[in-house]
Amino acid sequence: MGKVAVELALDGQNAMMPAIKRVSESPYEWQIEAAPLAEIANHEKFMPRGYISEDGLYISEAGRRYLAPLIQGEDFPPFENGLPKVAKLEKVRVARKLPDFTV
Repeated sequence: MGKVAVELALDGQNAMMPAIKRVSESPYEWQIEAAPLAEIANHEKFMPRGYISEDGLYISEAGRRYLAPLIQGEDFPPFENGLPKVAKLEKVRVARKLPDFTV
């Protein structure tokens, strides 16, 4: 998504953001589209009522079908000596490019 956002910006598409649009349920397929930021930012989108059980405590079968491709599978971090193994980043200084800021 970040790559597409940069491509949109370089293409001059201001105030746009990449959005994932589901194309097909079975097989599950999606595509990335450009969406106007003004129609998305600071707007609530509610879960369709049909995705919530009658008592309001669970998801319905339709909700389960919609959510399954988004949540299935598990990805645990690798462990070493009982601790999560995380990337060690090399700290590299870069040359200063901007002048001092003054008010």
